[in-house]
Amino acid sequence: MRILKQILALASLLLALAAAPALAGQSVLNKSTTVRGDVIRLGDLFTNAGKYAGKTVAYTPQPGKRAIFDARWLYRVARGHGLDWRPMSRLDQATVERDSLVIGREEITDYVLAALLDKGADPDMLVDLGNRRLRLYVPAESSATVAVEDTTYDQRTRRFTAILVAPADDPSAQRVRVSGKLHQMSEIPVLSRRVLKDEIITKRDIKWIRTRSDRLQKDTLTNIADLVGKTPKRGLRAGYPVRISQVRRPLLVTKGSLVTLVLRVPNMLLTAKGRALDNGSDGDTIRISNSQSNTIVEAVITGFNKVSVRPLNRIAMN
Repeated sequence: MRILKQILALASLLLALAAAPALAGQSVLNKSTTVRGDVIRLGDLFTNAGKYAGKTVAYTPQPGKRAIFDARWLYRVARGHGLDWRPMSRLDQATVERDSLVIGREEITDYVLAALLDKGADPDMLVDLGNRRLRLYVPAESSATVAVEDTTYDQRTRRFTAILVAPADDPSAQRVRVSGKLHQMSEIPVLSRRVLKDEIITKRDIKWIRTRSDRLQKDTLTNIADLVGKTPKRGLRAGYPVRISQVRRPLLVTKGSLVTLVLRVPNMLLTAKGRALDNGSDGDTIRISNSQSNTIVEAVITGFNKVSVRPLNRIAMN
């Protein structure tokens, strides 16, 4: 039994060695590949393409595009060049992409704005392209530059059209027509962190952002002084414009709280205790009820739970 197992193992080894040269000579399909340059070579599609590996068999697709070669075409090419390859099924295919550089939308808008400056555009404006998904692809071996040609700009409507050429120094480069509009921008203070109700906003809580002027509400705060020292009526998120109606001065006196009434007259300072009938911030005039006499008087808030009574309301101190 042991001898039989050794014989079978030896036979398997001999079969593997006999098949090795054939396997080494077989070509394998590259199902997905990226090619640099204008042409696709046999070696891009197959490994072990032999002496014909450098043979041109097709043109590469445009930058940013892909070409798909089906099983029938691949078998015809392989057979025509003597490769030991055949498709496993009619679904076999090879996908080839052109090695490309991507010029994004932000970079494109910079080129467009530079061209529009010669037409009287404001350099602080925002370029809004009609195609928000616009991307330009150029061959990886070329320069990632854009030329803007045939530019038109209407200063009244702020609308423009232009032709983009990329790469800029290539006579055969792709040409893309674009259109859009320029928007006036505003720089406004916003919160740099989430601020909760009754928290006091400080300078450290504020950052500046640029945003489209036509998207701001009429009561949007644009001065940092209108934010510092205020508190949100409700929690506010970071990075969003803040409206006047969303903040207020901090409450120094709350309705129902005990306060100290202060009356200043020449050569005399009188104090008494009272209960606030209203909420109020620094400088607000609120109603106070004297705790002893229940007299109601109006007083000006001067500090935390502290109010000042006018001399005419002296009776309220008694």
